[in-house]
Amino acid sequence: MSATALLGPIGTVTVATADPAALAVEYERWLGYGVVERRAVSEAEARAWGAPGVAGRPQVLLAPAGRGDSYLRFVESRRPPGYVPLRHLGWNAAEHIVQDCDAVARQLAGSPFEIIGPPADLSFSDQIRAMQVRGPADEVLYLTQIKSKLPIFDTPDAEYPVDRVFIVILGGATMEGLQDAYASRFGVPRAPVIPSKISVLANAYGAPADTLYSIAALPLRGQSFIEADAMPAAAEPRPCLPGELPPAIAIVSFEAETLPAGVEWLAPPAALPGLPYRGRLAGTCRGPAGELVEVIARG
Repeated sequence: MSATALLGPIGTVTVATADPAALAVEYERWLGYGVVERRAVSEAEARAWGAPGVAGRPQVLLAPAGRGDSYLRFVESRRPPGYVPLRHLGWNAAEHIVQDCDAVARQLAGSPFEIIGPPADLSFSDQIRAMQVRGPADEVLYLTQIKSKLPIFDTPDAEYPVDRVFIVILGGATMEGLQDAYASRFGVPRAPVIPSKISVLANAYGAPADTLYSIAALPLRGQSFIEADAMPAAAEPRPCLPGELPPAIAIVSFEAETLPAGVEWLAPPAALPGLPYRGRLAGTCRGPAGELVEVIARG
């Protein structure tokens, strides 16, 4: 991993849902996450996200086994019509590091987490085994086991059966557009493009199972990555109701030493209370695929 990346690690993945408390119960029961904070969305947060309609609504933050500084945040937001997982540009999935992919698959039997891609070794390495699920809020999760470390990827160890998000999957119209934007705005190094089979993407578009898609693992600080996926031409912009958050995975929050210069923030960056901010300066912008990118300064 290049040390020049300004972003990283991935700190918080925000999921928009009709009922944050109910969603939290499912993550506690089936994935071993623990609630660490419940509170209302502040006006400052809603303004920062460009979603004034969610101010005052409930949010719940969870962490793996209720520990650590990596969070899932569930925020109440109204869902737009027409959203279909993996059929839109933007944040398409959150990838968790797990201890045993097949054990998690057995654990999820009978749960509201629908397995849309059963455990399988990746097409480009049999040392990485992953499965994909669709959660109760139509969020897509990749659950990935690293059987042995690959020298080209600096990946974390799983301390818990289902641990933190270490990769977020971003779908864009072109690979060049995604790589160029993150390199120019955030100093994220460009990465080699790897032709890969992505069964859940092929299924979503009715394509043959052996279809190859262009992906690249953009390296961040803190053993984190953005997987950039060049989406099929049929992929559409993500729908969003006025004043609301985008459906499913709505925001990804990254740590950084300082907020990068020259970024067009949705609102002036502000010091925000509560988790995940703890009074630190944060700003949110739109990325090249329309995705919401929140940056939280460490200092």
